[in-house]
Amino acid sequence: MKKIRIGLVTRREMKGYIFLLPWLIGFALFFALPLVQSFIYSLNDVKITANGRKMSFIAFENYRYLFQDDTVFVEQLKNFYADAILRLAVILVFSLVIAMMLNQNIKGKGVFRTLFFLPIIVVSGPVLERLVNEGATTVPLIESYGINGIVEAVLPRALARPLSGLFSQLILVLWYSGVPILIYMTGLQKINSSLYEASKIDGANGWISFWKITLPSLRPMILINGVYILVFLATTGINEVIATINDRMFSTTVGGGYGHASAMAWVYALTLAVTLGILVLVTKERKAKEVAIIKSREQIRIEKLHAESARKMKGGKRHGKKR
Repeated sequence: MKKIRIGLVTRREMKGYIFLLPWLIGFALFFALPLVQSFIYSLNDVKITANGRKMSFIAFENYRYLFQDDTVFVEQLKNFYADAILRLAVILVFSLVIAMMLNQNIKGKGVFRTLFFLPIIVVSGPVLERLVNEGATTVPLIESYGINGIVEAVLPRALARPLSGLFSQLILVLWYSGVPILIYMTGLQKINSSLYEASKIDGANGWISFWKITLPSLRPMILINGVYILVFLATTGINEVIATINDRMFSTTVGGGYGHASAMAWVYALTLAVTLGILVLVTKERKAKEVAIIKSREQIRIEKLHAESARKMKGGKRHGKKR
C-alpha cells in the first residue's frame, strides 16, 4: 500500500511540475537571466562598437556617479515617490468608497463595475501616452480657475509640487481605481453580516462599524491594492524615471550607456522593494493568537447578544398571551 501511495504522489507531483515547466523556463530565460545580466552591466562600462559589445569592469563607479554627480535621476526618484505616495492614498480611499457603494443592493451593479474597470483595459500603452499629451487626463475647471497656482503660492514646494501633479492628472489617477474596486468588493462580500447585526444591537452606528469591522477585515485587501498600485505606477509608460533610464541606455554622452542605465534600474528596483516592504509592515495583520482571541471574544459577545434578544422576544410573547 505504501509503495502504491508513493507512486501516486510522485505521479501527481510530476504532473504539477509539468504544468509549471513552461513558466519556469520563461522565468529563467526572460526574467532571471536578464536580471543577472543587467547587474553585470551595472558593474561595467559597456560600449557598443562596430566589432561588438565591449565591457570594462569599474566596480560600483556607476552607482557612485548616480548619487554624487547625477542630479537629475535622484531628483526624479524623490519626485516619483512623493507623487506615488499621494496618489496611492487617493486611489485607496476613492476605490474603497466606490466599492462600498457598489456593494449595496442597487440596480445595474454589473454596469457600474464595467464602467470603472473599462479604462484599465482600454487606456494602456501608447493610448495612455497620447491622452496624457493631449491633456485628456486633466480637469478643465482646475486649470481655468488657477487652482495649481494657488496651491503653489500657499504651500511649500515639497507639498505643492505633488498636489499640483495630482490635480493635473486627477482623471488618470481615478482611472487606476478599477482593479482596487473589484478587490475591495471581494473583501466586502466575505465579511460576516452577523457582525454588523451585533454591532447595531450593541448600539454602534455606521461610522463605528466601519472602523471596527469593515476596515480591519479589509486589511489584507488594502495590502494587495497597495502593492498593485505602487507597482502599476512604477512601471507605467508615462513614468519619468523609466523614460530617463531608457534615454540613458542609448546615450553616448557622459553618464550614459548600458552600464549606467542598468545601475539606475537597480537603484530604482531596490528603492521600490524597500517601499513595498514598508507598506507590508504598515498593513501587517495582527498575530494569529491575537486574532483568534479577538474572534473568540467577539463570537461569545455575539452569542450573548443573540441569547438576550431571544429572551426578550419570548418575554414579549408571554406578556402578550397573558393580556
